[in-house]
Amino acid sequence: MDLGPIIFALVALGFALLVVIAIRRMAAKRRAESEGDDEHASQAREESDEGDEEGDEGGEDDGEDEEEEDDEDEARDEREEPPLAKTVPEIPSARSEAKAKPEPKSEAKPEPKREAKPEPKPKDRAAEKRRLAAGLAKTRGGFIARLGSLFRGKAELDPAMLEQVEEVLFTADIGVATSQELIDGIRKQLGKHEIKKPELIWEHIKQRSEEILVGQNVRPLELERAKPFVILVVGVNGTGKTTTIGKLAARYRAEGKNVVLAAGDTFRAAAVEQLEVWGERAGCPVVKGKEGADPSSVIIDALKRAQESGADLILADTAGRLHTKVDLMEEIQKVRRSISKRIEGAPHETFLVLDSTMGQNAIAQAKMFKDAVEVTGLILTKLDGTAKGGVVLGICNELKLPVRYVGIGESAEDLREFDPEAFVEALYEGAEA
Repeated sequence: MDLGPIIFALVALGFALLVVIAIRRMAAKRRAESEGDDEHASQAREESDEGDEEGDEGGEDDGEDEEEEDDEDEARDEREEPPLAKTVPEIPSARSEAKAKPEPKSEAKPEPKREAKPEPKPKDRAAEKRRLAAGLAKTRGGFIARLGSLFRGKAELDPAMLEQVEEVLFTADIGVATSQELIDGIRKQLGKHEIKKPELIWEHIKQRSEEILVGQNVRPLELERAKPFVILVVGVNGTGKTTTIGKLAARYRAEGKNVVLAAGDTFRAAAVEQLEVWGERAGCPVVKGKEGADPSSVIIDALKRAQESGADLILADTAGRLHTKVDLMEEIQKVRRSISKRIEGAPHETFLVLDSTMGQNAIAQAKMFKDAVEVTGLILTKLDGTAKGGVVLGICNELKLPVRYVGIGESAEDLREFDPEAFVEALYEGAEA
């Protein structure tokens, strides 16, 4: 009889019994531990209730018991915790790695070097002189040329020739008063012997002309002393007043100033349109009103616009009607009062525009405006188109007003800042005895 299968079956049965016994023991152990926990918990509750009844003295002992029990519970929990929770390492997330990596420090970029603004190129003095001399060619061909012809080629002058000098000066457009002053100076400053020398008489006339012009052009034009700086431009129709305002705007814009134009000549529609064209060319806003509107209201609107925009300069045009002098002057005075109420001390300059081709009539106009309005400077236009440019001497000498600008051409660049020395030099150029 083969006992192998029997023995194998018995062994297997014994092993199964052992496994069952082991499982039962483990279950019994767990039940015992669970019952112990319940006993501890109930005991803790009983002690806690007793502590509440006994008061504050038992509170500290209960706290210590509870802490000991909590420590035992924590120790049991650690023992019963599955070993997998302790052995599995925590896998860092991509986000935590990104946070852990230090961000690279950004290097401060060096600031780009600011290029220095190029200094304005110095003016070509020789070219300026030639341009001014060309613009005064017709004036130089007037009384200056006549004087030169009297002196040229003469070793000395006789009394008859001196009378001819007086005639030329009195018929010139420098005015009677200025002519008489020049003649009296010749007689007074030159001795009987020296008066016969043509070059000395010529030099006296030239020197006195420069003194008249320089003496009235001492005060510089300071456009920075107020903001906005208000310039009121006056003059009769036909003098080139509106065109001159446009040229001034282009000049000041080229110098970097913000300019506002006020179309105050509301009685001539062409004046408003003309000013708008110049404003567009120069890049300046033009404040205008309806045709026939009150000039003062238009200029006040321009002042408001300039103050709100922070403009540097205001050029205000005015009406130039001359059918009644009283109406014209009263209107300009009203404009001045309105401006001064809006901005204290304004207008800061009042420029009178005169047509050089008018000759001595320009002197009469200047007197009329000066009596009614506080004129502070003169602008002479159309000097290149007339032989009557000598009127500059008469106006400065009689009215004691500075010439600020002269016009010697059609372009904006041909409105030149007046330089007395250069003007006299160009005026007498090539006409010396």
